[in-house]
Amino acid sequence: MIWKIWKYALGSFSDDKTHDYDNVVAVVRTIILLTYLITNTFIISGVIRHWNYDNNTKLAEAQQEATQVQEKATYDTGCSQTYENTN
Repeated sequence: MIWKIWKYALGSFSDDKTHDYDNVVAVVRTIILLTYLITNTFIISGVIRHWNYDNNTKLAEAQQEATQVQEKATYDTGCSQTYENTN
């Protein structure tokens, strides 16, 4: 009874020509579903594991420094001064 419900939950089997293969198709679809679930579990566990790993302030400081260097590099370019002078 449960197997029949599970087969129809994975996808309906209404074709009389493939009636002999309904169980095989259900097993293949179950394997595909299990691989998706296992893959998603590993992805989620990796995200949770590295969520707040080793206090990420070092990374944030490096990003702030890179932003400041980028702002200095683009601030004194001729394009922005030309734009300011025309207005």
